[in-house]
Amino acid sequence: MVAAMDGIPSLVALYLLFLFSTTCHEAAHAFAAHRGGDDTAYSLGHVSLDPTPHIFRSPWGMVVAPLIGLYYMGFPFGWASVPYDPTWGRRHPLRQAGMSFAGPLANFSLALLAIVALRVLIASGVYHLRGTGVEAGFVLLSEGVAKNSPLAALAFLLSNLFSLNLLLGLFNLMPFPPLDGAGVAEGVSPRLLGSLYDRLREIPGHEFLGWIAASQVFRYAIGPMNQLISLGLGF
Repeated sequence: MVAAMDGIPSLVALYLLFLFSTTCHEAAHAFAAHRGGDDTAYSLGHVSLDPTPHIFRSPWGMVVAPLIGLYYMGFPFGWASVPYDPTWGRRHPLRQAGMSFAGPLANFSLALLAIVALRVLIASGVYHLRGTGVEAGFVLLSEGVAKNSPLAALAFLLSNLFSLNLLLGLFNLMPFPPLDGAGVAEGVSPRLLGSLYDRLREIPGHEFLGWIAASQVFRYAIGPMNQLISLGLGF
């Protein structure tokens, strides 16, 4: 599909979308923990939409890895985290589950805002879904809207904000440590899953193994995710 932004500008835009989305994700974790009684991340300045604290904590995941992903695959891939008190989590498992779910919830909220904005612009005739026109992300530009115009760039940004955050939210809900889905599952069922996850965390390289397992399982979610994208846009 032809994007409304090509080459270096599109890669820069995708990286900035990743940086913004990941910062919102981590800030939501920190805010939920703060509201639940754990000020570990809050005291370090992580309840913030300023990406700087998150970059300093995870420079490889916030800068190096996504830039490499953009260069080789055309898509940013990275990670980040905020600190929390595990003792607090064990004392308040449901609060820990809420903290873990807050990150994906932030991503789903951004995806919802993006799709609502796209639907409003489609309803107002700025973009359309079928017929002739120039493709921009997931939508077609109306006749008279140039491919290199600000409206075309907005279509690209909103389309990718939607798909990126839907992907981030769903992937992070995979129930494999260190992903958020494991924290949600462990918090909801601490007696059933707590000891299992504790044993998994004792395995050397468990974080890398968790990422590999989640990636393999997530392949089966790509099809339904694309259906969600098409449903949300009205295809």
